[in-house]
Amino acid sequence: MSKKIFSLVYSDLRAAKDRDPAARSIIEVILTYSGFHAIFFHRICHFLWTLKLKLLARFLSNFSRILTSIEIHPAASIGEGFFIDHGAGLVIGETSKIGKNVTIYQQATLGGISPSIDSASQRNLKRHPTVGDNVIIGSGAQILGPIYIGNDSRIGANAVVLRDVPDNMTYVGVPARKLESSMNTDSFKAYGISKGQIDDPNKKSISVLFKEMHTLNEKISSIESLISTFTSKKNEFDLRLKKIKTTKQKDKGVK
Repeated sequence: MSKKIFSLVYSDLRAAKDRDPAARSIIEVILTYSGFHAIFFHRICHFLWTLKLKLLARFLSNFSRILTSIEIHPAASIGEGFFIDHGAGLVIGETSKIGKNVTIYQQATLGGISPSIDSASQRNLKRHPTVGDNVIIGSGAQILGPIYIGNDSRIGANAVVLRDVPDNMTYVGVPARKLESSMNTDSFKAYGISKGQIDDPNKKSISVLFKEMHTLNEKISSIESLISTFTSKKNEFDLRLKKIKTTKQKDKGVK
């Protein structure tokens, strides 16, 4: 069992080194990465949990939470190559199950949705998500309930996911909606989505404003053209009226 824990911890180290461009060495990850500290403690806590040393596992898990600001229940099952980037505020619930090579960012939650009024009736029930392999969960994402997140899927930052996500999909928004299929599952996409995959709301608003301004400019130009035409016609009318008046005055003078 100790070899299995060592193998898992080493895979977590490699994941942090490979996926974070700021990580310059394995030693740096070991000494300075709170996400690695959290998963390291969890590997031990989960082992203790499987040995039925649940109180000790919870105590050590709570110590890890105080140390790292990351809360992972010791019963949660997490596969190899797990990488927590930044991590502060991350919560992973008791019945969560996470596959291999998953990346998760700060303030994300793998939580339940049932109220805790009658906790006894919910004990030993599946209440938290199951996450497949090679999934990326963006910062602030809330994945709630006993749902399934498919392999190679991406959950965008601050998305609220309440339903199953198929394999190889990107979900964003509140509530989360399908954005598009992941075209290249071999490449690592930080924060769950690639540049250009999702519309920038500010850019979209500015674009709408520009279109409205263009429409207004066209209308103003049309009004100016009408005013110019009206002014020209009025000047012609005034000139003709003046000529008529002048002619009448001359006719009166002749008489």
